[in-house]
Amino acid sequence: MGKNAILQYVEDQVERKEFPEFKAGDTITVKYKIKEGEKERIQSFKGVVIQRRGDKKVETFTVRKMSGNVGVERIFPVASPFIDSIEINKRGIVRRARIFYLRKLTGKKARIKERKR
Repeated sequence: MGKNAILQYVEDQVERKEFPEFKAGDTITVKYKIKEGEKERIQSFKGVVIQRRGDKKVETFTVRKMSGNVGVERIFPVASPFIDSIEINKRGIVRRARIFYLRKLTGKKARIKERKR
């Protein structure tokens, strides 16, 4: 089996849910399942998408939020079975596909203009 055949097999095995289309600069809420012992609950993580990388089944996206004065980033695989839903809160206007410069900005400078619907 070649490398492409193995990748194709893995892609076929992974079930992908349909989520709304979003890109860097958008503010989204990701609801994902957390297992604590026998219990399972849904936790939400609301923040700005700072990048999407990869393609198809191996795609990931990074969401950044401010928790107090500390920036928290979380990387989610798009094909993760733990992601329950993704909702778009705000569409942002940015000129880059990866907005890492947001990490250095604080306060009003870190705001992103909203795209009109």
